[in-house]
Amino acid sequence: MIQQYEEKLLTHIDHMVETASDDELFAGGYLRGHISLSAASCEQNDINCVEEMKTAVDASIAQAQSELSPADQVIVKAMWESLKDA
Repeated sequence: MIQQYEEKLLTHIDHMVETASDDELFAGGYLRGHISLSAASCEQNDINCVEEMKTAVDASIAQAQSELSPADQVIVKAMWESLKDA
């Protein structure tokens, strides 16, 4: 279940490349890492619940927010909000 959800999210990001703005491309690339790491962590811990993976991505983004400027944080969080229920 987690793997399918990860693939769905990454495919959605890949399809955005053709029409995405520079900010969206940045946010998509940034989120790919958080999504993949969170999915791997869930699988490693035998977590099969998509909601728990979403929570893991939320936590990963929150932990890394010092890496981003406040403007980039807004862009990344907005993209994640739009992706996670896609």
